[in-house]
Amino acid sequence: MNSVTLQEAQSHLPELLAVLRPGEGVKIIEGNKVVARLIAESETIRQPRRPGSAIGTLTILADEYEDLEHLARHRT
Repeated sequence: MNSVTLQEAQSHLPELLAVLRPGEGVKIIEGNKVVARLIAESETIRQPRRPGSAIGTLTILADEYEDLEHLARHRT
């Protein structure tokens, strides 16, 4: 893990972020002390959506239908 001073990090943050690869990091030092670590996030690969993958995750209770019918009657 590389190190930079706090002043360098403040001045060159966009450049620091541009060269970091996922999982790599930089120690930010002030004086003789590490005050922070900047670690690049790894990219998450999103799986494509699949039709029907949410089947069974939503439950509608019968009582709710009565409330909806009541609201529909008063709306017109």
